[in-house]
Amino acid sequence: MGLKVSSSLLCLAILLAVSSVVSAVNITRALEKYPEFSSMTELFAKTELTPIINKRQTITVLALSNDAIGSISGRPEEELKNILMNHVVLDYFDELKLKALKDKSTLLTTLYQSTGLGQQQNGFLNCTKSNGKIYFGSGVKGAPQTAEYITTVFRNPYNLSVVQISMPIVAPGLGAPVKVPPPPPMSSPPAPSPKKGSATPAPGPAEEEDYADSPPGMAPETAPASAPSEADSPAPAPEKSGKRKMPAADEAEPPSSASNTGLNFGAVLVIGFVASFAGF
Repeated sequence: MGLKVSSSLLCLAILLAVSSVVSAVNITRALEKYPEFSSMTELFAKTELTPIINKRQTITVLALSNDAIGSISGRPEEELKNILMNHVVLDYFDELKLKALKDKSTLLTTLYQSTGLGQQQNGFLNCTKSNGKIYFGSGVKGAPQTAEYITTVFRNPYNLSVVQISMPIVAPGLGAPVKVPPPPPMSSPPAPSPKKGSATPAPGPAEEEDYADSPPGMAPETAPASAPSEADSPAPAPEKSGKRKMPAADEAEPPSSASNTGLNFGAVLVIGFVASFAGF
């Protein structure tokens, strides 16, 4: 009795272990919660790669969003299948492992290489670290490294990892290369606020008319000061008064003294004439 129970428990443990291994890699289940990768899931099914991927125990899928994968989705099915196999790495990589890579360039083996069709290393990928960023590209010598790592979408250490990249990787010999999308246009900087650093504007015509139409005594305090009154005006400078061409003192006095002398002399003559007349 005890032997039968032990055998049953052992079989159950083996069954659970096998089922966990089988379910460790399921690319469809891993991406079903992310609708932005639905096109890649459909293309895996269309090219019959889904069961091949799920048979692997340890893989990393370089996932493309619906917008990014659009540049290759219309290609012939066999070409598309080879390109997609080059996005399945036969090793486990997530963000921590990628950033922990010590070498600036690391060669990765893909599912396409396992088919035996790879030539001149077009079944390998090159992972490069540059200026704090991580790029992927074909392992063929001289091939561009333009697919940038964006984020880790899904991880089940150390069986399945889904890593998002910016654009498809088309190795030489597998199809026409994909052009790097242009950077987004730079937006023009906002115009500076007119209030900052600008002088106080002069009153407009409407304000001047308001001042002109205001009744006497109601002018605003900020109105410009009126011309100074005569009482408040400073006395004219001596230099300016001299410019009136007033007669000089030595020109005005002589006529006055000469006239006084003439008057005195005439009075004496009159008195003498009167006295001589009286003597007669």
